[in-house]
Amino acid sequence: MNLLPSFAAIPRRRALTASAGALLALGWPGWATAQAFPTKAFTFVVPFAAGSATDQLARALGQAVAAETKQPVVVDNKAGASGMIAAQAVAKAPADGYTVLITTNTTHAANEHLYKKPGYDPVKDFAPLTGLGKGGQVLVVNAASPYRNVADLLAAARKSPGKLSFGSGSSSSRMAGEMLKQLAGVDLLHVPYKSNPLAITDLLGGQIDLMVTDTSTGVPQIKAGKLRALGYSTPRRSAQLPDVPTLEEAGVKGYDMGYWFAAYAPAGTPPAVVARLNEWLAAATRSAAARHFFDTAGSEAWTTSPEELARFQASETQKWGRVIKAAGIEPE
Repeated sequence: MNLLPSFAAIPRRRALTASAGALLALGWPGWATAQAFPTKAFTFVVPFAAGSATDQLARALGQAVAAETKQPVVVDNKAGASGMIAAQAVAKAPADGYTVLITTNTTHAANEHLYKKPGYDPVKDFAPLTGLGKGGQVLVVNAASPYRNVADLLAAARKSPGKLSFGSGSSSSRMAGEMLKQLAGVDLLHVPYKSNPLAITDLLGGQIDLMVTDTSTGVPQIKAGKLRALGYSTPRRSAQLPDVPTLEEAGVKGYDMGYWFAAYAPAGTPPAVVARLNEWLAAATRSAAARHFFDTAGSEAWTTSPEELARFQASETQKWGRVIKAAGIEPE
């Protein structure tokens, strides 16, 4: 069943057909490509493992794009190396619109500050397509912790500098903790993990004191009564946790550290094909499968033009760079 409405109304199709000859006469090379596109399966490359939030979103979008275009969408998980394996693969893929990177701020805002040689250029090697979604993170402690709110936690951190530990299993989680340290003026000990669920396990076991985690990982434990939520990481409260104040409301002024999903094609993809992919992907975020993902993950759909995504990515890259530099993190 077609999950999405047709993207082109009948009058528009007539207009496009009528203008085809004029465009060909002008020698626009993208016209023939756009008219023939697509003729084969798409590959959505995901930088993280199957079951991750990015993977779930890619599969939801793939269902809608396949229904609209009548072409299969294959999701290819190239996990590892902080997303660099997937980004490198897409950067080297043919620029024909059939390979799309469904990714996050990790590959396109953080990695260039965290690694000396990521093996790809997040700007020069890609054609931005559209933003896909945004989400926030939640500051959590063990439910048995004595800290009832952010003020309690920060008071304890100031009383014993370097004693309280925070875990992280992603670049977003790590930078969220570093931003808390910087804006609140506290000294916390960082404990790295390979994934946020592993950090949550140690938080539940009392090996670490706190962490800032994505809602898809943290909310189930919060609702089960195993973790206590103290603050939310974006300026607007979470619909899943409406009673939890934002960190800014809790007194950490200027705090804003969420995460985002976006889609990119290899650099050199024809503008007409970029426009088609932008249209299909943006509409796919409104599909039933995508809405289910956003609702359960505690995030929301967010779409852009390619130009808007490029500007947003530039501002995010600068923000992540400032936080990483202030944290004294040296590129590996």
